[in-house]
Amino acid sequence: MGAMPSAWGEVRAGILLLSVLSLLSAGLVAAAQDAGNAIPAQSRPCVDCHAFEFMQRALQDLKKTAYNLDTRTETLLLRAEKRGLCDCFRAIH
Repeated sequence: MGAMPSAWGEVRAGILLLSVLSLLSAGLVAAAQDAGNAIPAQSRPCVDCHAFEFMQRALQDLKKTAYNLDTRTETLLLRAEKRGLCDCFRAIH
């Protein structure tokens, strides 16, 4: 059970990171529009592309963490069931 809190911590940290990034990007867009300094689309693709790639990697990391957590949970459940069955079998014989 000691591994589960760290995995949940990773998931929560990833969600927090994505939330902060989305708030920052929304704030930057709003600030640029408010100042009347709209950045032409031609000069944004690299920044947008890098942000997208970063968020895509973060999402992949979150998926891996969720999969690992699910796998660990299933393994622990199977061990508990096996232990219960073996204990029951020993008690009968």
